[in-house]
Amino acid sequence: MNDPNEPNRPVGVLLINLGTPDSPATGDVRRYLREFLSDPRVLTMPSAARWLLLHGIILPFRPRKSAAAYQSIWSDNGSPLLDAGKSLKNLLGETLSEEHRVGLGMRYGNPSIETALRSMFDERGGPMPRELVVVPLFPQYASASTGSAVAKLGEVLEALKIEIPVHIAAPFYEHPSFIDASASIAQPLLAGFAPDHVVMSFHGLPEQQVRDLDPTGTHCLVEPDCCTKPCAANRSCYRAQCFATTRALQGALDLPDERISIAFQSRLGRARWLEPDLVDLLPQLAARGVGRIAVMCPAFVADCLETLEEIGIRAREQWASLGGEDLCLIPCVNADPSWVAGLAKIVRETAGAPITANERPS
Repeated sequence: MNDPNEPNRPVGVLLINLGTPDSPATGDVRRYLREFLSDPRVLTMPSAARWLLLHGIILPFRPRKSAAAYQSIWSDNGSPLLDAGKSLKNLLGETLSEEHRVGLGMRYGNPSIETALRSMFDERGGPMPRELVVVPLFPQYASASTGSAVAKLGEVLEALKIEIPVHIAAPFYEHPSFIDASASIAQPLLAGFAPDHVVMSFHGLPEQQVRDLDPTGTHCLVEPDCCTKPCAANRSCYRAQCFATTRALQGALDLPDERISIAFQSRLGRARWLEPDLVDLLPQLAARGVGRIAVMCPAFVADCLETLEEIGIRAREQWASLGGEDLCLIPCVNADPSWVAGLAKIVRETAGAPITANERPS
């Protein structure tokens, strides 16, 4: 690697998303699920129990079903999540100054965080960056997403012996750049679709993962309104941040309380997950006589299996079976120009505000 004291070194910018299989083939999906679900931050249970669940139940049966789901959304450009990520990386590089070198890494699958960093720090690509700005592309903080990505990043930096200042972007769940981009995409679609109701659907989490980040041990999920106001106990609470995102989008889109709901999706296993689950909310809305619903997914920055297949296909089919008139899936920010500009602002802000290890959520 280059001499770190070399002048005119660039700023490295690393975007990290969750990941995607290399293809929708069953074998590639199995390999992806093995890596993903082997993470103790994702399946939070004793290692022996996790191994038995993964190798005895999930991997023998789930990959074929998941592969069929991926096949339903795979495009000519491959994985929608990876395609959007590449476009975002390229457009962000064009938007930032020439001194920035932008990379994209996935917590699971390819391109890995290590691959992205090796490319960014490759001597053939010019001088080593003088500092690294890292943006985990998860609007709300969760140990299973942001926490895992940051932990893996630390392991890779240590293994590669990269010793430069690292600035990690804070969760941007109510950052104006994210809210404004999301609203600018949704507004014309909502105006044209004219929904009776709007659902903000967030990726679900087991309730225990939320309680584990409550430093008091007495606040989170104890009272129904525990997430309505920020406080020390819910500073790193995923559910509280989902509520904050919803409030911000509700204000930006001028939606009255009676026309908006929060839901969680992707429930897995027998543990108690955050509620209400979208699968349970839809029948309630249908029973109220709601005909047209729009669904936004502001826990994701890129459309993926959870948005395109789980909402765009399965939830739409469920809604039709309940007698609903129509369901409109609002796209994620993906590589929309408004989000590219907003992300560039977040990168510049983060470069001026390094986060130390003690300040990062656990």
